[in-house]
Amino acid sequence: MLELTPRVLRLVDCYDDGLDSRNLTLRIDQPQAGDRVVIPGQFFMLGIPGQGEAPFTYVSPPNGAGEFTALVRRTGKLTARLFELQPGALLGYRGPYGKGWPLFLGSRRVLVVAGGCGLAPLAGLIEEALRHPASPHLRVLYGARSAEAQVLGRERVRWRQALPLIETLDQGGPAELRGSPLAQLDRLFAEELPQAVLCCGPEAFMHAIAQGCLARGVTADSLWLSVERRMHCAVGLCGHCYIADSYACVDGPTYRYDNYLELLAAGNGRGTPGAHEVC
Repeated sequence: MLELTPRVLRLVDCYDDGLDSRNLTLRIDQPQAGDRVVIPGQFFMLGIPGQGEAPFTYVSPPNGAGEFTALVRRTGKLTARLFELQPGALLGYRGPYGKGWPLFLGSRRVLVVAGGCGLAPLAGLIEEALRHPASPHLRVLYGARSAEAQVLGRERVRWRQALPLIETLDQGGPAELRGSPLAQLDRLFAEELPQAVLCCGPEAFMHAIAQGCLARGVTADSLWLSVERRMHCAVGLCGHCYIADSYACVDGPTYRYDNYLELLAAGNGRGTPGAHEVC
């Protein structure tokens, strides 16, 4: 039996974290054992009583006390209302949902590529890699429009001290790091050919990164994307997020690139990106 009744969630803390973005610390009332098995890349439904709900990704998963963090970007009425809430506010929570990122162990070389607030769905995977000595060799390539548009500022300070983090800006910054992350692929691939690439950002950006990686020797079955679709029910019932015969809320939002291309071809363009961004 599907459980669609929201549980009580409390806003513990919040702060601005990039242009039109806010970092939330949330706590699940009466957390359950299943709340601690979140896989990086999964999402949850966050609701305001009487105003609806929307999907968001976990920046950090729930701990033993049910506390976790998430990034909210101001995109509409619901997210604008979230920006107005103060610590102590009560919200609705459902989750976790969907398929997360593959968790590589051992000495695999993994390149993480993010654009804009697409860094949020990848944050948990980066943190997981830093916590475990058996995790892969990770490099992170992050692009944003400007320094003001960059998100997860506190997390990036910590990551810079622990792993290679290359940050590009469309506007401003050092000349050698100005422009799209695509411009950095030649240098990164010359240093080391990744065995896997994980990417999240606007859909056109992800396809461009994927094609750039394919042209440089990465195979399509070694590429993973996190895709954005209209997720309303989160359990594969409403059909808003379908891609051909796949439901992004159940079979995604993480897809291996070769499988995703097959779905797009089978769907003849049906299942286009939705208005809700999972970040």
